[in-house]
Amino acid sequence: MDPLTRISRTVWQLPFPTGHVYLIALPDDGFALVDTGVPGSAPAVLDALARLGGRPDRLRQIVLTHCHVDHMGSAADLAEATGAEVLAGAPDAPYVRGTAAEPAPVLTAAERRLHESVMADFAAAGVPPLRHLAVDRELHDGDTLDGWPEPVRVLAVPGHTPGGIALHLPASGLLFPGDVIGASPDGDRAVLGPFNVSREQAEASFRRLAALDDVGTVCVAHGGPIRENARAVLAAATPEKDWR
Repeated sequence: MDPLTRISRTVWQLPFPTGHVYLIALPDDGFALVDTGVPGSAPAVLDALARLGGRPDRLRQIVLTHCHVDHMGSAADLAEATGAEVLAGAPDAPYVRGTAAEPAPVLTAAERRLHESVMADFAAAGVPPLRHLAVDRELHDGDTLDGWPEPVRVLAVPGHTPGGIALHLPASGLLFPGDVIGASPDGDRAVLGPFNVSREQAEASFRRLAALDDVGTVCVAHGGPIRENARAVLAAATPEKDWR
């Protein structure tokens, strides 16, 4: 049984070896999901939902921060099992649907070594092939999400992918940055996420998120959640030096 880590009164992290996902309890007794893990992760997500008291049909929304396989990998299976609405950033929607080829990242030498290691791990684990799926709602910078416990701002954070998004909940200080921001295992150091299609844009997106006033916890997909001194941790980061 995969562990669940409670982040706040309404948010839980379900950690995976690659690409954590987050479950959010909604006021109508439903749930939202931020990202879905690699292909084959749906049973673990549904098990976590059940442990929180949710039947599959209570998963209302699947929000994809971007189109990479460790984030959208189980979205098709979960959408079929639950009937949840699928949301993604508008520029990434064609890649999620499979109507356009996902752009390749521009890799540094350090990133190339890491990428090869991740792909080898996927192969060794027998990760199933990616399934594409429909996007029910395309999100843009400045949009808001309905039905959550508090207002949710959608922020466009291009660079990692063309249509990456972050979710900011100012009232509770939560930030879901997608892969623009990664963290050390204990969450005391923030780094620029690797494998970017435009490093310059990714660094600018990192700085945009780091400048937000109302951030107390950063719910990263890779590494440990940044839960202590989040603004100071982000301010101390040097994304321009990462993965060089």
